[in-house]
Amino acid sequence: MLLRKEREDLVRFGLKMVRAQLTSGTGGNLSIFSRSDGLIAISPSGIEYDEMEPADVTVVDASGMVVEGNRKPSSELGFHLALYRKRPDVRAVVHTHSVYATTLACLNWEIPAVHYLVAFSGHKVPLASYATFGSDQLAANVAAAIGDHNAVLLANHGLATVGPNLATAFAVAEEIELVARIYYQAKSIGEPVILPREEMSRVIEKFAVYGQKGTKPCGEDTE
Repeated sequence: MLLRKEREDLVRFGLKMVRAQLTSGTGGNLSIFSRSDGLIAISPSGIEYDEMEPADVTVVDASGMVVEGNRKPSSELGFHLALYRKRPDVRAVVHTHSVYATTLACLNWEIPAVHYLVAFSGHKVPLASYATFGSDQLAANVAAAIGDHNAVLLANHGLATVGPNLATAFAVAEEIELVARIYYQAKSIGEPVILPREEMSRVIEKFAVYGQKGTKPCGEDTE
């Protein structure tokens, strides 16, 4: 089986995504790009996460052609490929329909530096313009909007996060959902104070060496 470990990881994190209430049903999708092999493992379209097995995960090449697997790949394969082409540092993509991040996306709001944990994305969480799910236009919009950030809101749709591995991309999705909830609640009772760019730059620098060994990606440890 090609990319056995990657396929097993996608099954495991698909379950985590549902249990963490980052999506529901068959919503959302995940992928891992083994750049050394030139192959991408991506969750299949329309299969419940608790029924998914490694053999259900589809393997495609960098152009999106199916290399192994009997299942149809996620309908959002296009924007996964676009993100991998845009960002050579990215090796995993997580797409969720988490409630608070999606609420802000439906308002067509970016998430500013309302809390220092926005640094999991960067200086903010940008917004990609709306396009029909699964379309080439959505792929182009997502790739254009993300810049050097690790998260991007999809207008009227959801959230996409990236990372050097699946654990980090998933951690970004969890933390940005928390920040989205904080921002929503703060906006409900007042006008939140936004951290200045220079402070966020300091936080991003500290995140780069955060952890027991000072080398773990942000999100792999707790405070």
